[in-house]
Amino acid sequence: MNLDPYDFDLPDTCIATRPTEPRDACKLLVQQGGDAPSDYVFRDIVDLLQPGDLLIANDTRVIPALLFGERPARDEQGQTVHVQLNLLEDKGEGEWLCLCKPGRRVKPGDTVEFGAGLSASLVEKYENGEMRFKFRPLGEAFWAALNELGRMPIPPYIQKLRASDRKDDEDYQTVFADKAGSVAAPTAGLHFTDGLMAKLKEKNIGLEYVTLHVGAGTFAGLSDDAFETGKLHSEWCEISESVKRKIDEARSLGGRVIAVGTTSLRTLESRADKQRSVISGAGDTDIFIQPGYQFQVVDGLITNFHLPRSSLFMLVSALMGTDVMQVAYNHAINSGYKFYSYGDACLLLPAHD
Repeated sequence: MNLDPYDFDLPDTCIATRPTEPRDACKLLVQQGGDAPSDYVFRDIVDLLQPGDLLIANDTRVIPALLFGERPARDEQGQTVHVQLNLLEDKGEGEWLCLCKPGRRVKPGDTVEFGAGLSASLVEKYENGEMRFKFRPLGEAFWAALNELGRMPIPPYIQKLRASDRKDDEDYQTVFADKAGSVAAPTAGLHFTDGLMAKLKEKNIGLEYVTLHVGAGTFAGLSDDAFETGKLHSEWCEISESVKRKIDEARSLGGRVIAVGTTSLRTLESRADKQRSVISGAGDTDIFIQPGYQFQVVDGLITNFHLPRSSLFMLVSALMGTDVMQVAYNHAINSGYKFYSYGDACLLLPAHD
């Protein structure tokens, strides 16, 4: 697969390491069809949307999946090793897939101690670098210890510039976060505030929620296997029957369905029913949206600015057109927009026949 059409030069100065404060004061680029991009502030979205439109956001909650501990010395001549674990996926019965640094200093059978009674024993190493750990204690005691000790798993490109800190506990969580399970934030939702949501409601702009638990695969590069299979990493998602009814109601009254973030968009499109609505329920999705895809549910998208040569830039190119998005991103870079998880936002509204 040739990724050159989805490439662009992004200066390091465009990468945000902290969010704008307040959240809804970030920049907002609006791309309507093939028109020239225009510049706003995110809170202007109340005026840019229409009464009867329906926003669909992701209500997943990011867990504090970054842990720091010690692997005790194995014998009197050995050394204690400082260890960093990133929890990736809950495998049940206290077992988690993790990334471990330094992975070569931890062997199967070793135990890492974190404090507050929390520990993890390495069960197995895998060729892709992931490791399976067994945590103690289980259940509510595990979650209590994790919430006490864990840090927010900010994206790797931010971790290269600074460490995760307690400010990220609030900054890297949406105000409507509810169902715990993600190891990365649905970042388009980070721009919403309680005040902004109240103004949307006043204007009769709906806001409903689906759930997709974001996995670490969201930061992974595109693989040959993804192109061969037409599928991405698998993530769990859910749409309730009440949200399906809201979508049908909005559609019947002429309203648009606007996804808040690519995770919401992928959830909606993966459960499309071919009649511009969705099938309620839960399950895994590995949908890979790229140019040529025919959108079934979504009429528009609120999203942040994505990495070059990524599946997410391919997704927005599928929605708007690759040439249109290249022009929009060039405008954003030249206008000082900030990119990635803590960056600015764009409202994408494709032209419809």
